[in-house]
Amino acid sequence: MGRACIRVRPMNKILIADSLAPIGIERLESAGAVVDVPADEDRPRLAERLPHYDAVVVRSATKMTAELIEAGRPRLRVIGRAGIGVDNIDVSAATDLGVLVVNAPTANLMSATEHTFGLMLAVARKVAAADGALKQHTWNRKAYVGQELYGKTLGIIGFGQIGQRVAARAVAFEMDVIAYDPFLNSDVAKRLQVEPVESLEELVSRVDVLTFHTPLTEQTRGLLDRERLALMKSDALVINCGRGGVIDEPALLEALDAGRIGGAGLDVFANEPLEDFALAAHPKVVATPHIGAQTHEAQERIATETARMVGLALDGSLSVSAVNLPFRPAGPPGEPYLRLAERLGRFAGEWESGGVTEVRVELWGIEESLAEPVTVAAVKGALMPFLGEAVNYVNAQKMARERGIDVARTVHDRPSEFSQLLAVRVRSDEGEIRVAGTLFQNDDLRVVRLGDFPFEFRPEGRLLIIRNDDVPGVVGRLGQLIGDAGVNIAAIHLARERGRKEALSVWALEGEVDSGLLEAVLGLDVVSSARLVDLT
Repeated sequence: MGRACIRVRPMNKILIADSLAPIGIERLESAGAVVDVPADEDRPRLAERLPHYDAVVVRSATKMTAELIEAGRPRLRVIGRAGIGVDNIDVSAATDLGVLVVNAPTANLMSATEHTFGLMLAVARKVAAADGALKQHTWNRKAYVGQELYGKTLGIIGFGQIGQRVAARAVAFEMDVIAYDPFLNSDVAKRLQVEPVESLEELVSRVDVLTFHTPLTEQTRGLLDRERLALMKSDALVINCGRGGVIDEPALLEALDAGRIGGAGLDVFANEPLEDFALAAHPKVVATPHIGAQTHEAQERIATETARMVGLALDGSLSVSAVNLPFRPAGPPGEPYLRLAERLGRFAGEWESGGVTEVRVELWGIEESLAEPVTVAAVKGALMPFLGEAVNYVNAQKMARERGIDVARTVHDRPSEFSQLLAVRVRSDEGEIRVAGTLFQNDDLRVVRLGDFPFEFRPEGRLLIIRNDDVPGVVGRLGQLIGDAGVNIAAIHLARERGRKEALSVWALEGEVDSGLLEAVLGLDVVSSARLVDLT
């Protein structure tokens, strides 16, 4: 993966709270970030250090609690999880505080898949016990009679990327594979020769080997409990290389002791590092200390992918593996539309000086999958003039709800005058404004309608919008006045509607514009209104 994939604004500061392969640190530094790796003795002082950083990278050791995340605000903007699981991060608190949580969801897929099979084979063939006996100089072949995987039924809970990879390899072992996942894609299951089942109870009662590949949530905590263990075959094997806590560990230990379960292979536990080793030390258990991703290849991929995600997030890109965005990342093809929506929303927010009460978004010719992210972008833009950098894609909707702002969107089937059009209407205590825009060639953002007036200008920089009588000489008088104030005119955009006596002009200005210029413009007898919209 080339270094050009990461773009970090210069002087962003990133704290590496847990260990990260050197290549990840090198990638961040080569992209212009200042990266600090604290000494072990400084790690307990994380709350003191966080306020000085834009991003923090953690693994599973550091617990990013609500208090710790709040301690990092307002500067902390990104939490990077070097791995896939985020149960050590208070994602809800991060969302409330507008901190983006990104992870590296694909980096350890292959290592976790292979470790699952390693444990499956080790338990089925009693590899660990036999190895231990030989190391004690004991030769006893009869004590270690195992079972084949061939012809057995493998049950997979969680049919995501790792679950699917495990299924493909199990089919190669000539196992029968069944799977349970509330969001299971039946087409994918059919392609992989996997039978979907409708309930966990059916799955656990049929399997010879059960494996977990699901995140730890309130819904999955203790998923394999006493009742479901009681449904399993007495020689069935339980494998967990996913997340600790999805198995009721005391119930599993009881079942092993009572001979109601054949064995278990465990890489993850509810509480890590282990303090109670009773389950791990059981003779029917092969246990490893959460090493599913502990391969050289996975560690380098995790570090590289985490660095890339943190860098992209700090740079404002939404092509990231975001955990707490309120929408699926739009990816590179969708980002220009989000930029357009945010610019239009900000333009309207700057225009309406009163408190915003309503944001409405309309789309023509834009994919419906972009409707949600585009709406969030427009809300973010509309709130920025009042809330500044405190509002972002993570918390824009929440902030709007808390302020009683009505947010709505409409996706139109009928065509507009442009193949693709996006309109944002913002209403405030003092009035409302509707601004519409589109993308020109090379994703060039353009406003094409302001209120009732057709236009064509870029929503950027300092824009002076003037409504005036549609009479000769107005542009010259305005130009003279602006020039006398020492302000350079970069562009002038004019609009008028046939049959109306008023015209609208947008002046793109360079340099500082003080209130005196605005007062002077309003003092002209031909000018009815003038507003400065600052989009710098």
